[in-house]
Amino acid sequence: MAIKRILAQMTVTDLESAAAWYTRLFGRGPDARPMEGLAEWHLGEGFGVQVWVEPGRAGYCTMVLDESDLDGRLAELDRAGIAHAPPQDATAARITPLVDPDGNRVVLTGALKS
Repeated sequence: MAIKRILAQMTVTDLESAAAWYTRLFGRGPDARPMEGLAEWHLGEGFGVQVWVEPGRAGYCTMVLDESDLDGRLAELDRAGIAHAPPQDATAARITPLVDPDGNRVVLTGALKS
């Protein structure tokens, strides 16, 4: 047996509000809405993000997205109107934390600048 796919799940209070924010984050709408209260973005072969309505757990999720071009992604976020701090140097990467409308944390990471 082998795991073939992984989906990070972000719990939210309102799917349409959250889907609008994640649409701006990813630059496109969800790839699937497999059931009521759920939207999915398939970000690559075998991985993606689910946004799931579960008000009692909303705001307590964190996911880390490792970007191939962090500066390019931040420029896209500027155009999409998603507020963010400048990248911070960490030990092995630069990081930029974001917060969705429910308070869930999305951390973008990218390579350190030489």
